[in-house]
Amino acid sequence: MTSLDDLRWLRSDDGAAATTLAARLQADGVDLLPGLARLRAEAGPDHAGPAWELARLRARARPAFGPDADRLFLTADALEQAGRPELAARRAARLLAGGSARAADLGCAAGTDAVALARAGASVVAVDRDPVARALTTANAEALGVADRVQVLDADVVDLVAAADGEVAGCGAATLDPARRAGGRRQLDPDRWSPPWSTVVALLDRVPTVVVKVAPGLDHDRVPAGVEAEWVSVGGSIVEALLWGRGPSATWRRATLVRDGDICELTAESDPGPADVAPVRGWLHEPDPAVIRSGLVSLVAADLGATLVDPTIAYLTSDAAVASPWVSSYRVDDVLPFNLKKLRALLRSRGIGRVVVKKRGSPIEPETLARQLRGPGSASAVVVVTRVAGAPTVLVCATA
Repeated sequence: MTSLDDLRWLRSDDGAAATTLAARLQADGVDLLPGLARLRAEAGPDHAGPAWELARLRARARPAFGPDADRLFLTADALEQAGRPELAARRAARLLAGGSARAADLGCAAGTDAVALARAGASVVAVDRDPVARALTTANAEALGVADRVQVLDADVVDLVAAADGEVAGCGAATLDPARRAGGRRQLDPDRWSPPWSTVVALLDRVPTVVVKVAPGLDHDRVPAGVEAEWVSVGGSIVEALLWGRGPSATWRRATLVRDGDICELTAESDPGPADVAPVRGWLHEPDPAVIRSGLVSLVAADLGATLVDPTIAYLTSDAAVASPWVSSYRVDDVLPFNLKKLRALLRSRGIGRVVVKKRGSPIEPETLARQLRGPGSASAVVVVTRVAGAPTVLVCATA
């Protein structure tokens, strides 16, 4: 756990030198214990651990934060909460598009959202009750060159929102990322977030220009009327879910896919309802998780001329191959009821010895089934275990 004293030292010239040494040792593959021994000799016993940990966290942050990572001050919890900088920049640009000059970062953690807002041109009020979070935000605003645009305050977000009336903390725009972990565990109940769900709803009611990060699994019934809900996917995984206040809201639901710097968006003004259901055809399509979570599978199905294989399962099927960023596609070679012995025999007869197992609507463990199906054959296949018309079913597929 990083303390205020640790942060003060890490920001000093000696701390910077020790962190640089720790980073070099880690890059050279030096193990923890000998690495700490070297750092104790160079920086003293009280500083070796914090320097090693900061270097480790910066290395973890580098794939997402690029060159900024080597200047950031982080804790493990703060890095877990910090969003990708390109997505933070996208949020900031949309939030400020209405002309707000001042923005509040409510619950600033490491200050990465505050930095994004400042880089987008806003004067930022960063708020947190945690002194370590405030120190991290101050340090990162200075390290990334926006300290003159970021004011850091000790205040309670619940109290600020309760007093809000069009603005919060003197700002016409705000971002809120409630803490959704406690004691190292995810808090699935929004009423147990910090601040709690009641504060999220109050902020959306009282400040029009606002964006709130929420858990991707948030129940749609919790989304207030007039508030746009957006799910964002990168690399096939949902990385954030957002509720946009009534000012920037432009639609009912939005699915966003980020791939190789390109952004695809799918929107609906109202609930499009479910897709039609039909038997499995020649191709199986797996929708991107942002499409599934946003409830927009039927829009993709209509665009592709596809249907669901089961009314409760988000797999689509069509007669022909398709080209769409919203699905991963597989040619269907066989469809059979789930039976391990018969499935293994079929794969052996086809010379298939290596499989990738996918599942939806089944209790099987993909890794376990993949081991059970491994054989001497040199060919490979995708085995999809799911339900079709309510029945446990296996689809043996080839990739497109």
